[in-house]
Amino acid sequence: MKKHILLYGLCGGVLIVVLKLIEYRFLVIEHSVEIYGGLIALFFSVVGIWLGLKLTKNKETIVVREVSVPSSGPFVRNETRQRELGITARELEILGLIAQGLSNREIAEKLFVSENTVKTHSSRLFEKLSAKRRTQAAQLGKEFGLIP
Repeated sequence: MKKHILLYGLCGGVLIVVLKLIEYRFLVIEHSVEIYGGLIALFFSVVGIWLGLKLTKNKETIVVREVSVPSSGPFVRNETRQRELGITARELEILGLIAQGLSNREIAEKLFVSENTVKTHSSRLFEKLSAKRRTQAAQLGKEFGLIP
């Protein structure tokens, strides 16, 4: 903050020195009120713009999250966890397709069922996993060992 105050003071001093060196009698004497008014307006405009940019600047937040890496062996589904949660084979199949990034319509076409059926299975799956979004369901499915 002190740096900015000193910078603005230095700028003001430079402007005064420039006016003294030039010493246009007509400009300084006849239009002194306009010049000083303009300098003050310019100063407050610059300070206002600077403050506006400082106060509305978004702070960057870096989130680092550790993800467990599965062993290099082949994927083995956690059948006990699947039974504990009460997830059916069809719901597990839909969870895998959700994790692949398919939409409800694409899943319905792939499984030869209606889109409403996919929505029903998805909502039951989200309820069993306590997930609110598709991405959260896929992440929980991977953490529980239900999908690779």
